[in-house]
Amino acid sequence: MRGEWNGLQAKFMAECPYAYYVHCFAHQLQLALVAASKEVAEVQNFFDHLTFVVNSVVSSSKRNDDLHANQVAEMEHLIELGELETGSGANQIGTLKRSGDTRWSSHYDSVCSLIKLYKPTYLVLKDIANTSSNTPTIRGKAAGAIRLMMTFEFVFILHVVKEIMGVTDLLCKKLQHKSQDIVNAMDDVATTKRLIQDLRDQGWTKLINDVTSFCSKQGIVVPNMGDRYVDFIRSREDDETTVEHHYKYDIFTVAIDQQLQELNSRFSEQATELLILCTSLDPSDSFSSFNIDNVCSLASKFYPADFTEQERANLRCQLRHYELDVPSNPRFQNLTSVADLCRRLVETKKVDDYHLIDRLIRLVLTLPVSTATTERAFSAMKLVKTRLRNKMEDGFLRDCLVLYIEKEIAIKITTDSIIDDFNAVKERAVRFKD
Repeated sequence: MRGEWNGLQAKFMAECPYAYYVHCFAHQLQLALVAASKEVAEVQNFFDHLTFVVNSVVSSSKRNDDLHANQVAEMEHLIELGELETGSGANQIGTLKRSGDTRWSSHYDSVCSLIKLYKPTYLVLKDIANTSSNTPTIRGKAAGAIRLMMTFEFVFILHVVKEIMGVTDLLCKKLQHKSQDIVNAMDDVATTKRLIQDLRDQGWTKLINDVTSFCSKQGIVVPNMGDRYVDFIRSREDDETTVEHHYKYDIFTVAIDQQLQELNSRFSEQATELLILCTSLDPSDSFSSFNIDNVCSLASKFYPADFTEQERANLRCQLRHYELDVPSNPRFQNLTSVADLCRRLVETKKVDDYHLIDRLIRLVLTLPVSTATTERAFSAMKLVKTRLRNKMEDGFLRDCLVLYIEKEIAIKITTDSIIDDFNAVKERAVRFKD
């Protein structure tokens, strides 16, 4: 869609040369995570194995029932041992979650569900493998899934992926919001980068302790970290790589480095210059990021068609007054986004004094950070225009989609108000006829 010559981006540029392409942040993050996972062979194989294990259990309702029964039995055993707290809403019965290709955060939910239901899942697979009434193919697949689950490498990568995706999951969800401010999105990306770097520098000790503790509870053999690691694909006879070195540097560190590399590449300062200049208008933290030169560069470099040469000169003069007036004005305190600043300028009638700044702010607000709303609109179209409604005209379809997509607004419309509107339309039509 973003082809430089023949894609949708090229068609927009042909109609409007001053349009700017801002790649959806949610898609950028998903592409970064997918690309990073495929760069590490062990992690890519893990996701294939994870899908195999989950599908082996949730493929039938009977196995789901067995999973729930094993989960209840384990909870009762842990409660008897005093290792599980009880209370209202605690210890809910769950199931394994499948990952979806279109939303990367679903992989995190799948990983967390398997960690929580590891032993019940193992018992279900064991029962399938030992039931003689099952076909040899089914028993063989269940036995293969058990062998995967009982390996240290599978458990280790399971926890590595959980830690990495736990950091990025909040960003994934925030970028899927219906409305997302550009400045806040940039801050969220920067915070995610720092947290991943902290995990790389300081997270190894905690991770290996968690993996070792988990393996001891599940009866999985933990290799001696000082032993020589034998890699039948890459190792040589004189290779002295230890088990600890393999898991710490070949998997843990490489997986995190790939994440950081992809995030830095897709969210680099060079690639997001327009968005970084927009942060100069951020009113949070008492306008600490306000910079007159950056704001003027934003207008002259990216919006030359919206400001004449004289207006760009007047913009700098307005910004000087704005710098001394707005940040210290009590009516402009506690603002959290550029959208709040735009509304407050209108409410205080300052928009008349700083009309050029208001114009620039409105241009910035038109930049989309996420296309989640648009994608949901296309999904809604499949639900509204079904096979039985395939002859629906565009006008009626548009009205139905507006009501379906904007549910928050539609729910506030009462039946009486609709009747009153129709009566008003009828009265106007009668007067016009007379």
